[in-house]
Amino acid sequence: MNKDKMILKDNTTIEIEAGASLSNVQVAAADRAGMVETWEKMTADNLSSVRIQTGDGLTIGTYTDLVLVSETSTVSADGSVLTSYRLREKTDEEKRLDALEEGQAVLDGAVSDLGSATSVLAEQIGGEQ
Repeated sequence: MNKDKMILKDNTTIEIEAGASLSNVQVAAADRAGMVETWEKMTADNLSSVRIQTGDGLTIGTYTDLVLVSETSTVSADGSVLTSYRLREKTDEEKRLDALEEGQAVLDGAVSDLGSATSVLAEQIGGEQ
């Protein structure tokens, strides 16, 4: 039987255990290294666009702007690891803050470009005397 999948923005496909919800996405790994490899994929960028699919490839959920709240792992006697990832959607306030930060980055770049252009003009004017 094919497992359900969580597909991240970068198209990383993570097999998830049945009955998962955003607040409890369970992922089985053969060992700790496999668990860490999956955990490292849970970046803010990768969680900005997530799809959940059934084992048959049917998309049953599409999410944007998710946040990894926590992870809890249990190591079995055979070394396999079961990890529960707690995800949630960003709040409206967090989304507004992201938009402000993006706008500020654009403004900072424009101010820097303007400063460079002004310096070049000042040198050209100063050199003509």
